[in-house]
Amino acid sequence: MSPLPGTPHLPSESLTGSSKHPREDQETKYYALLQQIAQGSEAALTEFYRAFEPRIYAFVKIRLNDSHEAADLLNEIMWEVWRSAKKFEGRSRVTTWVFGIAHHKVIDRIRTKGKHQTEPLESTVDQESDCNLDDILGQKQLENHIQHCMEKLSPDHRQTVQLAFFEDLSYREIGEIAGSPEGTIKARMFHAKQALKRCLARVIR
Repeated sequence: MSPLPGTPHLPSESLTGSSKHPREDQETKYYALLQQIAQGSEAALTEFYRAFEPRIYAFVKIRLNDSHEAADLLNEIMWEVWRSAKKFEGRSRVTTWVFGIAHHKVIDRIRTKGKHQTEPLESTVDQESDCNLDDILGQKQLENHIQHCMEKLSPDHRQTVQLAFFEDLSYREIGEIAGSPEGTIKARMFHAKQALKRCLARVIR
């Protein structure tokens, strides 16, 4: 699998010490590990796997809605990382590249299984909801309610919310992963947020 297109996102040499954003520190570490993986280091792959395992598993499970399939596909994704590490040229962040691999693997699995992708049950826009979605999604005690409402979204909307809120990726980066224009991602997020607000407003009354 060829690397996803994107702009170079390697840490600037001027960023040092505490002035560097924590996410840049992580990306520097991931990039170093990927270079070691490209040289055949199994130890680097193990460390890389540990860093991405929970994140990729959650991403895949939210699309497939099947924990066993998600675990199986996780291994396929990491095998693809092992095989494709030498092809990574730094045109995008490592995280974006890995999630891009995961996205394409999920699409392949859906096509192979012939799974039907349902539309969200809540597709209308509700401008009147006054709940702060960003704050609600960060509340651990509402985890079950959030999971319930996430399952009501379409796979594309669930994926967008997962990457934006829980992976803190930009719309541009999500577009790179999904192979969609940034405007499409923004529209998906808008409708997903409105649907989540409506659902959460009902279940947390």
